[in-house]
Amino acid sequence: MGGRFGRFASVTVFACVVLVAVFVIASNHAPAVRGGATAFPNPSVDAPLAKAKGQQTAVLAGGCFWGVQAVFQHVKGVVSATSGYSGGPAGAAEYEVVSTGSTGHAESVKIVYDPSQITYGQLLKVFFSVAHNPTELNRQGPDAGSQYRSVIFYADQEQKRIAQAYIAQLDASKTFAQRIVTQVVPLRAFYPAEAYHQNYAAQHPDSPYIMIYDLPKLTHLREQLPALYTAR
Repeated sequence: MGGRFGRFASVTVFACVVLVAVFVIASNHAPAVRGGATAFPNPSVDAPLAKAKGQQTAVLAGGCFWGVQAVFQHVKGVVSATSGYSGGPAGAAEYEVVSTGSTGHAESVKIVYDPSQITYGQLLKVFFSVAHNPTELNRQGPDAGSQYRSVIFYADQEQKRIAQAYIAQLDASKTFAQRIVTQVVPLRAFYPAEAYHQNYAAQHPDSPYIMIYDLPKLTHLREQLPALYTAR
């Protein structure tokens, strides 16, 4: 994750690395969507919009939590997005430990949203279409390990039903050129990450990692799902 690129020796070297990396990502790490991103389907099974304002929670994992958090902070109806860990024990919920890939944790994001403004299925649409590549197994882009796996941690049977139905729908329609490998598992607990991980993309927009791997996600969200995007 961030910091892996270190400091470049010169502006010229930096520019070359960015250009090459962007090309590699576009070629190899973006999900291969059939029919164009603008045709990305809505979930056929979803919860209706609530009649009154409220707050519900979704926990999703899709690689480095910096980018996933940044994406959902720009989704209409999202109240907050917090980077953290889920899938493993409380005692192992520390970045250096999770980074070993042996804890069962995945870098995750807890999304608090207003169900009168956005549905759970629409959050999953953002998750699958722009937040990460659901066809990469135990990795995302340059980051490899089980801590970077794609997971939907469902809080109740309705979330499980919507998530499983949407994955089946996307696979059946061959929306992606490869099979979705996203796990759908019950949420046991969510542990917030260390303070320096929170809002990392917003606080470090000039970081090479953020520029190469995460800012393009915000561009895709704004361009591909304008009805769900908010600048805030």
